[in-house]
Order: sequence, then C-alpha cells, then structure tokens
Amino acid sequence: MALRTIGSRRDTLKAGAIGAVALALAPRLAHADAAAVEAEIKKLYGDKKGAEGKVKLDVPQIAENGLVVPINIEIESPMTDKDFVKSVHVWADGNPSPGVLSYTFTPEAGKASASARMRLATTQNIICIAEMSDGKLFTAKSQVKVTIGGCGG
Repeated sequence: MALRTIGSRRDTLKAGAIGAVALALAPRLAHADAAAVEAEIKKLYGDKKGAEGKVKLDVPQIAENGLVVPINIEIESPMTDKDFVKSVHVWADGNPSPGVLSYTFTPEAGKASASARMRLATTQNIICIAEMSDGKLFTAKSQVKVTIGGCGG
C-alpha cells in the first residue's frame, strides 16, 4: 500500500515560488521614513535636541550603486578624559531598517572618526548624531541620490 502525500510536487514548487517572490518584494514594501527615524532617535535621546556643528559627515551626493555607499564620519573633539565623543549613530530614512551603524568611542581612541560602507535602498537622507561625554548632541544630515537600488534590490 503506497502512502499518498497531500498536494503534488507542482503544488510544492508553486508555494516555493510564491514564497520567494514575497521575500523579494518585502524589503521594497517596507521602508523607514522620517517618522521612523525620529522614533528611533527619540528612543535613544528622548526629547533632547542636537546642534549642528562638530560632525563632519562625508557621503557621496550621488551613489551609482546603492549596494556599496561609502560613509566617513569625523567628530571634532579633543578626546580627553573630560571631553570626548561617547557614541555616534547613523540612520537612513528610506531603508527597510532605519539604523545604519553605531560606534562607541573612549578617550583612548585619540580621534573620533570612522569609515564604512552602507547599503541604501533609494535616494534618502542620512542622519548622523554624535553624543559627547557631557551629554550634548551634535548632528549632521546629507541626502544621497541612489541610481541603482541596494537594499533588497
């Protein structure tokens, strides 16, 4: 007596194809926006506002490929025991997940700077906030125009 399975091989392949399409489309359907970034910032810093200055955010104005967008960050600080950069966070308001990267620093770092490559799904704003040892926040913002998709694309 042979066991009969529910569904056929064809049904299984169809289900797999539908699942693959859903996974491919999911990142395009769910993107962060300015409100999502604001919510993330509020989680970290509450209602504390940042000032412009001290943060140099270097990203290209146009990224030909969203898969590899360089980012360089430098924060002006003496990096002494009493005056140093405590942390740096970067968000992108058009990616599936708004948080791009985070760094922590100590006075032993000597210099508050970092370089990385990030993925960007579409043209969007990059927001960087540096928290100083005294609790002050400094911000920088830049828009990157992406000509070929990166995240999920």
